[in-house]
Amino acid sequence: MTDFELKIVQLPHGKGLPLPAYQTAQAAGMDLIAAPPEDAPIVIAPGQYVMVPIGIMIALPDGTEGQVRPRSGLAAKHGVTVLNAPGTIDADYRGEVNVLLINHGREPFTVTRGLRIAQLVVTQVLQVTVRATDNLNDTARGSGGFGSTGTKSVDSRS
Repeated sequence: MTDFELKIVQLPHGKGLPLPAYQTAQAAGMDLIAAPPEDAPIVIAPGQYVMVPIGIMIALPDGTEGQVRPRSGLAAKHGVTVLNAPGTIDADYRGEVNVLLINHGREPFTVTRGLRIAQLVVTQVLQVTVRATDNLNDTARGSGGFGSTGTKSVDSRS
């Protein structure tokens, strides 16, 4: 396996917070930590969404992307998740990492400084050449979509 490096700049409002880190040896994602001011937590009302600052900028390795994914515990316990999951951070983006959270729960949810709110998964990206054509090759699936592979049709005439 190739050893990739993720360079991180901690912004002034992110100072003192842990950097993204894997919590176990086999974890796919690194936890992202909320960086609102200590005295100004972010409250997300039910049905509302908000952009939460993480307090870091990153430089992903060439040929990769960062996927911002929900943390299952927040979703299961509070109904809070990443609205645009997975969010994509391109390798050439150099601004602050933010997480767009939405509260699907019944109660307001408070995002405090230092709360683990999302995961960052770094994965390789394949860019393709786009070519217009007049037809596509046939496959067994054909044009079936949206649940077509999990059902068998029943012929009522049999």
